[in-house]
Amino acid sequence: MKALAARRHHRHAPVVLLLLALLATGVLYAVLAPTSADAADSASANDIEAGDKLFQANCATCHGPSAEGTGSAPSLIGVGAASVDFQVGTGRMPMAMSGPQAQAKPPQFDAEQTAQLAAYVASLGAGPGIPVAEQVDPSKGDAANGMALFRTNCAMCHNAVGAGGALSEGKYAPPLLETSNTHIYEAMATGPQSMPVFSDANLTSDEKRDIIAYIDAQREPSPGGINLGSLGPVSEGLWVWVVGMGLLIGASVWIGAKSS
Repeated sequence: MKALAARRHHRHAPVVLLLLALLATGVLYAVLAPTSADAADSASANDIEAGDKLFQANCATCHGPSAEGTGSAPSLIGVGAASVDFQVGTGRMPMAMSGPQAQAKPPQFDAEQTAQLAAYVASLGAGPGIPVAEQVDPSKGDAANGMALFRTNCAMCHNAVGAGGALSEGKYAPPLLETSNTHIYEAMATGPQSMPVFSDANLTSDEKRDIIAYIDAQREPSPGGINLGSLGPVSEGLWVWVVGMGLLIGASVWIGAKSS
């Protein structure tokens, strides 16, 4: 018993216990941590090779032959497949012209080519992956919770219902009602343009899906009638002053003419 007690009070015992605790923590995190969207990416060597060829022909001029970045374009190492799928899938890349921010336009690559480009860039370094269908399914989300999250994190730029809005220096937050659910998720995960990155530490995968559910609900016809562009007091005030006050002035003039 004395020998066992001596081992427990050995001067190296705290170090050994600390190492064991760290090892146990790492094992538990690896087992219990939520699966990242990167697990959905199963690109083949052929996809990566085809994506490399597409990249060299269409992207290397700005981003560099190894995607290391140049003075006119950032490095793509570590941005992940989701960033490429968003930028190329929405037509923002390749850019048509320089400006405050890349403009959305019809994509220049089809879905297969976009996937190949995404596979190549993802092979250069770990980054957010393209979400699976379940992660962007609005029917599995909570629109009420999504409304609270959206108004806390997104409404100051994108408007309370996702109609978009102006930013500084010629930039703008685009409307979201015509954006696909996958691209909305990817934008939150990668933070394109002036948008901040909402990692799983900021918004979990389920919370991102809740936000998508809220945006999807805004695509339905407005229960209050004409929404006037969903721009809030701007369009509503314009309607009141131009139409409402115009009718009142017209009525006043008519009444004055009749009385005289």
